[in-house]
Amino acid sequence: MAALAVTVEPVGARPAAVVTVHVRGALPADLRVDGEIVGRATRARARVRLPASVGLGRHRLAACRPAGCGRSTPLVVTDGPVLSGCPVLPPGAAYNRDVSGAPLAPDSAALVTAQAAGHPLHLDLGSTQREYGIPFAVVPIGQRRLPLLFGTDGADYSSESDRGPVPVPAGAPVEGAAGVGGGNGSGDRHVLVLQRGRCVLTELYNAVRVRAASGAVRAWRVSSAARWDLTREQRRRPGYTSADAAGLPILPGLLRYEEAARGAIRHALRFTLPRARRAYQPPASHCGTTTDLTAPPYGSRWRLRAGFDETPYRGPALAIVRALKRYGLMFADQGSALFVSGTSDPRWAPVIDELQNRHPIDGGDFEVVAGGAVSTCGSR
Repeated sequence: MAALAVTVEPVGARPAAVVTVHVRGALPADLRVDGEIVGRATRARARVRLPASVGLGRHRLAACRPAGCGRSTPLVVTDGPVLSGCPVLPPGAAYNRDVSGAPLAPDSAALVTAQAAGHPLHLDLGSTQREYGIPFAVVPIGQRRLPLLFGTDGADYSSESDRGPVPVPAGAPVEGAAGVGGGNGSGDRHVLVLQRGRCVLTELYNAVRVRAASGAVRAWRVSSAARWDLTREQRRRPGYTSADAAGLPILPGLLRYEEAARGAIRHALRFTLPRARRAYQPPASHCGTTTDLTAPPYGSRWRLRAGFDETPYRGPALAIVRALKRYGLMFADQGSALFVSGTSDPRWAPVIDELQNRHPIDGGDFEVVAGGAVSTCGSR
């Protein structure tokens, strides 16, 4: 008798949603979530409505017969972001955590004064310019894998990286490049690829295409690489970087137009400041470069103060303001002051105008939330 196995669509589902379960093996079989029977499969494809007992969080779905259950698959019930059927981390993950009621860090005022006050919030994304912003690609579960080589521009973090091959297509968009599949881009040259079905995120830093004599892309060469299972919250090993300086995943913190247009952004946004302390706090894992205590550690969480006036803002801009109050910002890399990362989209044009020209937000309107224990790194 063939062993039972299941896959589910979507992997990231809303509470009480209907999901599609694909079953391989002898039927009929009961469908169980964490041991609870939620449906019965008499055919290879079954639709199941999740009961209220399957609450928010990460679960295991399996097909079972009297002799036992087959291999299970993750199912995440979430009220947070979902992209191409994948949860963008589970609801309890740090990026998806509501910090509107969290206490302030004791040094909040000093941190804000040192690098944020007097600087306007800047949406670091493009409308007509594709080379702005951080792009990402979604690929199928059967995406062909390419070898991964390390060492670009004299930087090699292979000892802190996940290894290849990687499901990153030759034409994947590169940050800083004017078009998809074109040149190698400029700046940090991030490449972000989400594999549908498996919900595995692959992120590359300082990426360039390696071509054969024929011109065909035969591999990717990078300075660092990280792989993330978006159905669970993960942290890099202490002291390890990722494709981002702080050791964090990038995609969960990107501002995407579709979610702003829907009026609900349910996660923190990635941002930069000029200086980072040689320290980090959860969920980060990597240190910055200065011993100055007025510089925050990587992973610090910032939010817009509750009393900030929302009345001038409309539509997507209002959604951003409210997200900044509820979920805030996650400090992920050194760069320009209060630059918020997102994807390029022509529909951003009026939103950029509203937030950066007509009704800018000053960095002095932010405050720093108390976080987890701060880990420090030795001086170099």
